[in-house]
Amino acid sequence: MEIGKKLKDARMKSGFTQEMVAEKINVSRQTISNWENEKSYPDIISVIELSSLYSISLDDLLKGDEKMMEHLEESTNVVKSTRKLIGAIILNIITVILLITLSMFLPDKSYYLILVFCLAIVSSAALLYQIIRRI
Repeated sequence: MEIGKKLKDARMKSGFTQEMVAEKINVSRQTISNWENEKSYPDIISVIELSSLYSISLDDLLKGDEKMMEHLEESTNVVKSTRKLIGAIILNIITVILLITLSMFLPDKSYYLILVFCLAIVSSAALLYQIIRRI
């Protein structure tokens, strides 16, 4: 059985509305709806809070749902996500260095350097967003 159905069944058995659950675990009602309809999955902290709220074991809640287990594994695998982030940072640095090096061979460098500068800002902003999102 998928986690969405388990969450909805547990909520109904507990006598809660989506609004009540959302208020108790500090998320929106739409978030609860998305979890129950499997449009998105809860994070591990929310799963623990739901387990406690519904008085259902984590084992019962999570067993049998491969997609949810993959989601939790991916979202909690810090080493894997850190490697991806470090790889993206290194790729960003190498790209900027290569573009600046190539600019040495162009007769009119000003437009090219502006393009390189804009690319560096955009890619750095994307990396900064990823770093902040992880915190």
